[in-house]
This record gives sequence, C-alpha cells and structure tokens, in this order.
Amino acid sequence: MRRWLLTNTTYGTWLPGDRRGSITSVRDLRPDDSRDAERRFEHDMPGQPWEPEILGLNRAAKEQMNGPPIYFNAEHAEIVLAQFQETSTHRSWMMHAIAIMRDHFHIVVQVAGDPDPKKVLADFKAYASRVLNRRFGVPPSETWWTSKGSKRKLVDDSYFANAINYVLFKQPQPLVVWSLEKGRLV
Repeated sequence: MRRWLLTNTTYGTWLPGDRRGSITSVRDLRPDDSRDAERRFEHDMPGQPWEPEILGLNRAAKEQMNGPPIYFNAEHAEIVLAQFQETSTHRSWMMHAIAIMRDHFHIVVQVAGDPDPKKVLADFKAYASRVLNRRFGVPPSETWWTSKGSKRKLVDDSYFANAINYVLFKQPQPLVVWSLEKGRLV
C-alpha cells in the first residue's frame, strides 16, 4: 500500500520559468566524466529547490500555449471534486484529503499495492477532463491540465499527517476542501 500527495495545475497557470519558481527541466553544462556534456535535470523530488524565475523560458512557454490559461470557479471545483470521489471509488483508492483552488488541486490518496503514481494522477485528471468537457466543452488548449504534476510519496505516518494538514488547512483561497474524516470543510 502506498500513500501519495498528488498536485496538478490547470493549463497555463504556472509555466516553466515562472516568477514563483518552477519544477522545470534545466540544462547542466558541467563536465560529465571526462567530456563536456549537456545534461537535463528536473528538480522534482522533495527537498530539492525549485528553479528560480527564468524570463526567457517563461516567455517561450507562453508563446507555445494553445489557448488561454484555465482558472476554475466554484462550479468547476464541485464537478472535479465529485469526479475525483467517483474515480477513487471505482479504482478502490482511499482519498484522505482534497483541496481544489482556482489554478491547481491537491489530493492525498492511499492506493493498494505499488502502482505507478503517474498512472494514479493521470486517471484522476482523465476522468475529471471527461466530465468537464461534457459540461463546458473542450477548452481551446484541448486540455484542462498541465502535463505532469507532482507525485510525492508519503513515506511514513509523519509525512502522511503533514500532507493532510497542508491540503486541508494551508491552501490559499480554496474553492473546495474535503477530508475523509470530516467531509466537506469549504
């Protein structure tokens, strides 16, 4: 059994090179063994620093967008919450906490076995996209979400408790907050 803190932003709301920092694939031009080599790193593990603002990268990311940024309202958040709950029930996953904000969501989820967290996050996003598309139409970008998202393994009870606390009580202006123990909080 695994427990994860899954996070994803809505399309176009937190681009590579953002002034707030970003988890971005960056080049490292340091020598690799005996030859100079360009390697790419993605600092996406807990404890690793985010990349600072990179103006050129942010500008290039904006130029590649296929539509405007997507921001949720209360109706979107309600639909996404209901679909996340349905998805977790269908997959026999146990959600412990959810927060949905205008531009991102967090889920603390427990899954049987050791599935790839990319698949778990992808299932939540895919099923939510289907219901959003039916209700609001397909967005110009043809997606509601950024492509990857964060998948942090909660390795022990302390990480698990801290993640739940973070999701339930430390989110800026949440549209929806829900917990397994208390139900809907916002």
